[in-house]
Amino acid sequence: MSDDYAGVAAGNDDMTVDLSTFEKTLDLRDIATKIRIDDIFHFPWFLPIDTISPTHTVGKGRTNLTLIAPDIMQTDTVGTPYASFSNRQTQAGGPGVSVHFAPGAYGISGTGSYVVSFAISASGPVTLSVGAYAGSGTTSGTGSRTVNANVSVAVVLNNVPPSQQTYVSIQQTGGAQWSWYTTSIEHPPLVFQP
Repeated sequence: MSDDYAGVAAGNDDMTVDLSTFEKTLDLRDIATKIRIDDIFHFPWFLPIDTISPTHTVGKGRTNLTLIAPDIMQTDTVGTPYASFSNRQTQAGGPGVSVHFAPGAYGISGTGSYVVSFAISASGPVTLSVGAYAGSGTTSGTGSRTVNANVSVAVVLNNVPPSQQTYVSIQQTGGAQWSWYTTSIEHPPLVFQP
């Protein structure tokens, strides 16, 4: 899968955005959890654990949102609420979005893996530094990414203990203006194998 993504750029404040149409930056093979039919898994594994947005900035426990140097955070729009950013240097490096996630606060009691996806829309190519921390676990999908238009920047946190405070962030290092809509925290999709 390429690090360049194209689609339809976001419009104005009265535009409603269908986030389900955003292309993910990681392929299903990169985020799926393979299980056998007789493995034990908990329902509802197919629903998001939480979705952080401009109108839902704090989740359970220490799950929360940090916006770095947004141009505007628009929550009373008739369209989809968003925060918009333009490239400029800040003390933190550049504008961005960071979400902390506390698995144990959601009743998770075992080591698990999670997909954290940032739904963004760019008016042209945007270069992002994608970072993550999973404690004793591992991460995938981090590093430099160039995205364009409607994209879901995905990062996987693997083998995270329930008590571990984690974070995933995207920070602009170059390019055009962009908007952030939501960050979804989910279990990886399951792929059944014999």
